[in-house]
Amino acid sequence: MDPQNIHRCFAALRAAIPEPKTELIYHSPFQLLVAVVLSAQSTDKAVNACTQTLFAAAPTPDAMAALGEDGIKTHIRRLGLFNAKARHVHALAQQLLALHDGEVPADRKALEALPGVGRKTANVVLNTQFGHPTIAVDTHIFRVGNRIGIAPGKTPLAVEQALLAAVPTEYLQDAHHLLILHGRYTCTARRPHCGHCPLFQCCEWTDKHQWAAKSS
Repeated sequence: MDPQNIHRCFAALRAAIPEPKTELIYHSPFQLLVAVVLSAQSTDKAVNACTQTLFAAAPTPDAMAALGEDGIKTHIRRLGLFNAKARHVHALAQQLLALHDGEVPADRKALEALPGVGRKTANVVLNTQFGHPTIAVDTHIFRVGNRIGIAPGKTPLAVEQALLAAVPTEYLQDAHHLLILHGRYTCTARRPHCGHCPLFQCCEWTDKHQWAAKSS
């Protein structure tokens, strides 16, 4: 996709989603980090239902460490991979206390050294909490980048790198949330709403007319 068309796409996204932000509910950098770790292979809605009670019981790293792995499990059993997630959340709370005075670090290397935190989780925290121009490529962004032609790539890292190179500077800060919300509600996996898509004119997907007829 040429740069002018990419700019048109992001201008249209900004107009359609004027206040792009995460749908995870949190009240501190620590709670955001935990929520993102829990969100792996789970919806934000499911995570929010669990963290409502989890964060009431353990809102801080020291409280989470004291709650313990079994205590954490009681709040997150409805999530997939809850055993591993409980282990990671407990361990990262302990590590934050031991190495970072209970504070969430604002750099990638330190974040990715925490239990359960990979590149995607680090990118979400860096962007959402600390304002870094990072893009965390989940299934939604991977699909959107490839489908509409903004950032085709065979791997999440390839799509991330393509987006960082292609997204206009003025949209880079919000690109993560603009793309994920567009993928979650409009450019969906099975029945995309092409007939109501703000990117219809700039989208390069060859099937968009077929789906527009079905969704109009």
